[in-house]
Amino acid sequence: MSDRNPPPSNRQLLILLAIVLGFIALLFFSLSSLLDWAISQIPISLEQKLGELIVPLYQEQAKNSPEQDSLNRLLDSLEYHLDNQSGQKRDYKILYITQSTVNAYAVPGDTIILFEGLIKAVQSENELMMILGHELGHFHHRDHLRSLGKSLVIKIVIASIFGDTGTLASSAGIAIETISNSRYSQSQEYQADQFGLMLLNKTYGHVAGATDFFNRLSQKETVNWDFLATHPASQRRVKKLKKIINQNQYKLGQKSPLKL
Repeated sequence: MSDRNPPPSNRQLLILLAIVLGFIALLFFSLSSLLDWAISQIPISLEQKLGELIVPLYQEQAKNSPEQDSLNRLLDSLEYHLDNQSGQKRDYKILYITQSTVNAYAVPGDTIILFEGLIKAVQSENELMMILGHELGHFHHRDHLRSLGKSLVIKIVIASIFGDTGTLASSAGIAIETISNSRYSQSQEYQADQFGLMLLNKTYGHVAGATDFFNRLSQKETVNWDFLATHPASQRRVKKLKKIINQNQYKLGQKSPLKL
C-alpha cells in the first residue's frame, strides 16, 4: 500500500523556510517603518519622562564634580547656538563617569553620558566640542530613540515568540544595554557629524580640531576602543567632514586647550 502523504522534499522545505524568513523580514521592516513614524510623533515631554526611568541608573555612576560642572558649561555654550527646533523645551546635561571607557552617547532625557577615558583621549577643547555637537545632532534627529526603539521591539518580539517573560520584565536593563551598545546607521552618523560641525563653527567662528579626534581614531582601528565599536570607520568620517568644510567654506582657526 503506497504512502499517500510522502515526506516533503528538501526543495519544499527550503521553499517553506524562505517563505517564513521572508514573512519575518517583512514584519520587521513594517515594524521598523511604523516605529520611525511613531518616534517622530513622540513629544519631547514624553521622551523626558522616559529619561526619568533611565537616567537615574547612570546618575548612580556619576558624581557631582568640578570636571562635570566644567563640561556642562561647555555644553551650554553649544546649546546656546541651537535653533528653536533643536533646543525647544530641552535642558541638555552631561553625566561624567570616571571610567576608562573611551565613549560618549546620547540618552533619552536630554542627557549625554561622557566617560573619563574619552576626555583623556582628546587633545583640545575643540575636539571635545565636536563630539558633544555630534551627540546633540543625534538628539536633533532623534536617532537615540530610533536605535533604542528598534532594539527593544526586536527583543520584545523574540521574547514574545519564545515566551521569555524574564526579558520583558527586565526592559529597563535591556534599555541600558541597548543604549550603551547602540550602533547608528552610517547616514545617521554622518548627519550627526554635519550637525556637530555646524555647531562648532557657530560657537568658535571656525572648525579647527573638527577632524583631529577621528584622525587619531583611524590610526587606532586595531585598538579596542568602545567608540570604534559603535561608530563607522574614522577615515571615511574624516573625508566626509573635509568635504563639508570645503563646501561650506568653513574657516580653520586656533584651537583652545581643554581645561577642566
